[in-house]
Amino acid sequence: MKRSDLLRCSAAIAGTLALMGAATAAFAEETHGEGIVEVGVEVAEISEPGTLALTVAGTSAVLTETGEGELIREFTGTLPAVTVTDTRSPDEIPQGAYWYVLGSATDFVGATGQAPIDAGHLGWTPAMIDGGESGLVGEGDPVGTVLDPGPNNVGLVDQELLAAAWDSGDVASDGQWTATAELVLRTPASVASGDYSSSLTLSLFE
Repeated sequence: MKRSDLLRCSAAIAGTLALMGAATAAFAEETHGEGIVEVGVEVAEISEPGTLALTVAGTSAVLTETGEGELIREFTGTLPAVTVTDTRSPDEIPQGAYWYVLGSATDFVGATGQAPIDAGHLGWTPAMIDGGESGLVGEGDPVGTVLDPGPNNVGLVDQELLAAAWDSGDVASDGQWTATAELVLRTPASVASGDYSSSLTLSLFE
């Protein structure tokens, strides 16, 4: 827009405002009396029971290659932040209850018909982002891949621990906790090239 056009637009807007002001003033002169209405509202305390819930900050994680050897190729990435929230009051939490988050993955399926990569080739190292003030919520142990030395080289084939609180009542005052994990996929060097995808399911239990 040219400077002259911009100035013309500004003048037009100012004129419109001035006309509106004049109209308002004229209307005010014709008003006889006024009334005031007080508006109030009562915000009642929430009576519904609290909940224990899990949310995940994203729906995908991308693994990129970080190492290639004669026998093994390695791909790494980061799990989106996983947050557990507990809004329950102390009397709503069963005595001796505890909660925990587990993860398990499906096989990596090739986009163009390549042979799948078994989920045992995917491992992780959990870590707490926010363990709460109580310090009683912790991450699970690292899980290696089937190409790593033992003892926990099983991959994410079955449900593996991401984070846990061993007494729900003791940590309830924290209200919220967040964890993540470093993911690693290790495959034989002979793996077929192409795109692969897997689903990693995260579940909260108590």
